[in-house]
Amino acid sequence: MTNLKSQTSAVLLGLFAATAFADEVQVAVAANFAKPVERIAAEFNKDTGHKASISLGATGKLYAQIRNGAPFGILLAADDATPQKMGKEGLSVPDSQFTYAIGKLVLWSAKPGIVDSQGEVLKKGAFQHFALANPKLAPYGLAGEEVMKKIGVFNAIQPKLVLGENITQTYQFVATGNAELGFVALSQVIKDGKITEGSAWIVPQNLYNPIRQDAVLLAKGKGNAAAELFLKYLKSDKAAAIIRSYGYELP
Repeated sequence: MTNLKSQTSAVLLGLFAATAFADEVQVAVAANFAKPVERIAAEFNKDTGHKASISLGATGKLYAQIRNGAPFGILLAADDATPQKMGKEGLSVPDSQFTYAIGKLVLWSAKPGIVDSQGEVLKKGAFQHFALANPKLAPYGLAGEEVMKKIGVFNAIQPKLVLGENITQTYQFVATGNAELGFVALSQVIKDGKITEGSAWIVPQNLYNPIRQDAVLLAKGKGNAAAELFLKYLKSDKAAAIIRSYGYELP
């Protein structure tokens, strides 16, 4: 009986200590990963007692904010090049970079029957406005540009482009009808493995460079228990299941 009480006390003491010394980490996250990271952060907060606060944006803009001193402890980028660059600039912790998801690009319209299953709508060009995330800021926009150049339609579509600051704004352009169609992240339009509305073409991955989305521990996150634990949590089975449910692949 005494041993049981001692064990119970030890567990309670451990939980109290974890809560008493709980840390918070500010996580900069590429906009395409908004839905998965909200769920992962909620589970992380519940399971660990630490807190992950999420800030969304285009990878290029988040990089600029970090360079200018933003208090982020982690970056979840939409590419692998930005974290690599940050490592060379001394903005991140050495050897902390890893791929947390591989993104997929989709040509999408909020209306049924607009986008065909082979993406031939791009060659026909029977639309007035086409949404694309700014390729200079957003890796999904760069991937979309690669697709259009590869199939030979970029010059024809370029005058019709409506550029979003990030993939969230790009999605909103299409969802509201301000653009008839556009390239967005598959994770934005999929639920339980199915496109939830409108019409779509999941772009074959041989038409654009793989969108390897890498995470990195930033210099300001070094020594922060929440930051270091969140990166480990991102590799857990629970996080992996959430990531896959939004159409991402895992490395």
